[in-house]
Amino acid sequence: MEIRYANNKVKAQCTSLKAAENLFGGNKNLALSLHARINAIEQAPVIKEIILMPQFHFHKLKGRMKNYFAVDVKSRRDKWRIIFYPIKENGEEYYPCNIDEIASVVTIVEILEVSAHYE
Repeated sequence: MEIRYANNKVKAQCTSLKAAENLFGGNKNLALSLHARINAIEQAPVIKEIILMPQFHFHKLKGRMKNYFAVDVKSRRDKWRIIFYPIKENGEEYYPCNIDEIASVVTIVEILEVSAHYE
């Protein structure tokens, strides 16, 4: 799957171990886990494969981020998650985004941020 990034800061966090460690306050385990998740997303041919991996805890967000999805960086016990949304080849968002209907065709996601849940 192709990954696009909302900005250069997010791209650096997801592609540079040093930037990821800075994000996580020096926690190398979280940085390695983030990079493993990014690698798994890149290796999946479609988003459905990520949805079906229970350890990722793929979930739809609510409230002001209702059009976005998230996966855990490491586990449910950690507060960190990767927030993203599926996009079409032309860069447009799927709207409405009924993930159940499009999961087997989505080959591009854009990562909005890596953030601490509820912060």
